[in-house]
Amino acid sequence: MKKLLLTLVSLASALTVALADEGMWLPCLIGERVADMKAKGFELTAEDIYSINQASLKDAIVLFGRGCSGELVSAEGLLLTNHHCGYGQIQRHSSVEHDYLTNGFWAMSRAEELPNPGLTVSFLVRMEDVTERIAAGESSGAIVESAEEGGKYSASVESLYYGNKHYLFVYQVYRDVRLVAAPPSSIGKFGGDTDNWMWPRHTGDFSVFRIYADRNNQPADYSKDNVPYTPKRHFTISTQGAAEGDFTFVYGFPGTTREYVTSDFVDYTLNYSNPAKIHLRTLRLDVISEAQEKDVATRIMYASKHASIANAWKKWQGESLGLARRKTVEKKEAYEGRFVEWAKGTEYEGVVESLHAKYAELLPYAITRDYYNEAIYAIELIGLASPRTLAADNVESIYKDYLPAIDRSVAVKMLKEFGDNVSAEFVPQWYADRLAECGSVEAFVEWLFDTSRLTSAADIKAARAEQYDFESDPARAMRVAFDGLYREKIGPKYAALNREITALYKTYMRGQMAFEPERNFYPDANLTLRVAYGSVAGYEAADGVYHLPYTTLDGIIEKDNPEIYDYDIPQSLRDLYASKDYGRWGVALNGHHTIPVAFLAKNHTTGGNSGSPILNGRGELLGINFDRTWVSTMSDLDYDASICRNISVDIRYVLFVIDKIGGAGYLLDEMTIK
Repeated sequence: MKKLLLTLVSLASALTVALADEGMWLPCLIGERVADMKAKGFELTAEDIYSINQASLKDAIVLFGRGCSGELVSAEGLLLTNHHCGYGQIQRHSSVEHDYLTNGFWAMSRAEELPNPGLTVSFLVRMEDVTERIAAGESSGAIVESAEEGGKYSASVESLYYGNKHYLFVYQVYRDVRLVAAPPSSIGKFGGDTDNWMWPRHTGDFSVFRIYADRNNQPADYSKDNVPYTPKRHFTISTQGAAEGDFTFVYGFPGTTREYVTSDFVDYTLNYSNPAKIHLRTLRLDVISEAQEKDVATRIMYASKHASIANAWKKWQGESLGLARRKTVEKKEAYEGRFVEWAKGTEYEGVVESLHAKYAELLPYAITRDYYNEAIYAIELIGLASPRTLAADNVESIYKDYLPAIDRSVAVKMLKEFGDNVSAEFVPQWYADRLAECGSVEAFVEWLFDTSRLTSAADIKAARAEQYDFESDPARAMRVAFDGLYREKIGPKYAALNREITALYKTYMRGQMAFEPERNFYPDANLTLRVAYGSVAGYEAADGVYHLPYTTLDGIIEKDNPEIYDYDIPQSLRDLYASKDYGRWGVALNGHHTIPVAFLAKNHTTGGNSGSPILNGRGELLGINFDRTWVSTMSDLDYDASICRNISVDIRYVLFVIDKIGGAGYLLDEMTIK
């Protein structure tokens, strides 16, 4: 009777999961999902989504840089992604004289488009299941070397389902990517950290780039002789929008999810890692924000750093709220209890218990690693004390966005937290001795920054002229001491335990599939191309509080505040609202004429999906994915279709801003708009 009840519980659970709008599916296997997609409103075929024999939607999608997605919207290489994905490039082109962060940037001709050294976009050429080849003894290195065809392509073999499957991914990488347009940050980053990860959202989170190629349409380094890239496919843009319940899908490169981990990992995230990292980043942000408020140049200089620190900081807060609300630890523990009972007498017996034991052994090393990364290596001077900096010719560019005064204040706070929370066995003797000599953290930081020759480009150049021994520099000595202890005591043990845990997960993953044979197990995200589908949907945020799935320009005007940088919208937007001069982008919503700004859907997304196209059932572009609601961030570990929502900027707002705010309507002439 017990076995029967367990089986019924497992089957009910599996059916619930199978019917939910959950999953990040491999495009090459999307045929297995098409029937379900069609039942929900999809109108195309699997071959339309992914094909290696003809142009398909995959050919209009890129991995933008090292962690975002983007989409082609013209036959001349025009690309859309998020404002926050292009933020680093916008910031690097900005100065007090040319403040593109505040004022936006609009190239009015191809000649005005700005090059971005180091920025790449990658098109997926194909993906291939190579599990059997690896099982037969062929190395992943040999598979990759063959696929790259002597440097024509870039390739990697990625493990899926904790090593139970291996896939080859082959990319073509373009290296000349130029900035075409970016709205003012008061549009592209409207609401700043306050609104980040929240709903309702009113952010026009987009930027525009163009891919260039050589005369043969092949990748090339930047050159004035390069020409706009001609894509195999670009998206048609729909200005019809989508109503609540309408089918949508997101196509992009989600970064990392861990849906199949045990309660141990969730417990560490919720009760150890997130609280520590949130606190450390709060301290850093307080220092940076105070300095930015006092000086315009500092605001520009630290804008990208602040955004980078704050994004994960706020995400972790929402993730913790969601995990606590969902009682994910308790839910995982209950699942593991059922699994343990089922696994008795099978090859999976003992695997959960072994995972618990290994996680307990890992805990002190994981905590210490967090403090090394988020405290010690958050001190920028320690990062600068590297062989790369010491040997660099372009030290001015390395120090372009660095102020020692800010770093000093951060260092004091970080070292105090490190001292209060890290076991003495993980503190380098060099640091312990210097701290004892100085008598306090404050005195140590003063000594470190006053005596180091690595606090400015000018000082480094002068030291080089004096043939200064940089290895004796205190900042370099501190870096060597912490790196050395990490390599000796922390890193190897952390890596070894994680290898053992991963090996156990390979067994546990197979066991979960055997335990729930009717469940649709999608592979965790790993920054490879995926399809996630669902529908436009609001959600119940609290008892009696229902959030509609869209926002409009009216909400921007309500939030507009000239006294707050992140809410001080351009005067031109106020004027357009007052005159209702919306052109062809205006729509009737809630009984009045307005501009749609953002919308919600039940597509399963994560980091890396930033900039992904969100499409209707015909594969037409509805908007650009840029965020999730705050408590949705727990979907990296525990997806809940009732509250998990991705947030996208409506393409009609993007086009409105390009046209009416930027005055760059010529860009629209390149696009296929219906």
